[in-house]
Amino acid sequence: DLGLVTVCEEAGCPNLSECWSQGTATLMVLGERCTRACGFCLVDTRKPELPAVDEPQRVAEAAMRMNLAHVVLTMVARDDLADDGMEHMARCVEAIRAVKPETRVETLISDCRGSSSLEVLIAVRPDVLNHNIETVPRLQRAVRPSAGYARSLSVLARSKKAGLVTKSGIIVGMGETDDEVCGVLADLAGVGVDIVTIGQYLRPTSHHLPVSRWVTPDTFEEFKRTGESFGIGHIESSPLTRSSYHAKDAAAHATPVAVTI
Repeated sequence: DLGLVTVCEEAGCPNLSECWSQGTATLMVLGERCTRACGFCLVDTRKPELPAVDEPQRVAEAAMRMNLAHVVLTMVARDDLADDGMEHMARCVEAIRAVKPETRVETLISDCRGSSSLEVLIAVRPDVLNHNIETVPRLQRAVRPSAGYARSLSVLARSKKAGLVTKSGIIVGMGETDDEVCGVLADLAGVGVDIVTIGQYLRPTSHHLPVSRWVTPDTFEEFKRTGESFGIGHIESSPLTRSSYHAKDAAAHATPVAVTI
């Protein structure tokens, strides 16, 4: 009724039925067209339209109607906007809090091209700030050619330095080794990331990167143990784990990592 977009549908998430049956969803703001073309992602990459000025109010109305305790707001990359879409995302956070102040708001954002626009979102202090590093350093160019490993780590470090609960995610099965995954977990722990999600890559179409391997459940468990041994507060790690999977529970159980940056 409110004309909103969910990443559940746009990205073809395998957990849609489970999450929707529990009354949870991840809303995708700033349109449904991304300015980047990552090798793993199903989201539309045609030229985006201007952000809808009334979207924050519609997002807030959805949170109120659904009586959500934890809202996840994700976004398409908006490299075409001077502020990378951060002002719009911040307005969505504020609109939800205006009508439902007890609701926790998690934001899953782009890297803002490494610019100062990130500070606009940090200023409204989302309850969780999530930015996915996606893969290991060696595969960054193939997986996310418009982004960068060091830039993503800097976004996470800036979030943590601001005192926010900070979250990131990795997709496995695109050509990485187990040792490389453990190296990423060490880097995420090093900048103080509190929550990490690790899931199996599923090729959305024949035009996307091929699946290089199917990671076993035992290996996912080993990733979880390794990351938590490094000091990461909570790790969701399983074949069907995605960025927002069990987001409410993860935020509740994560122990914030103290770090000096």
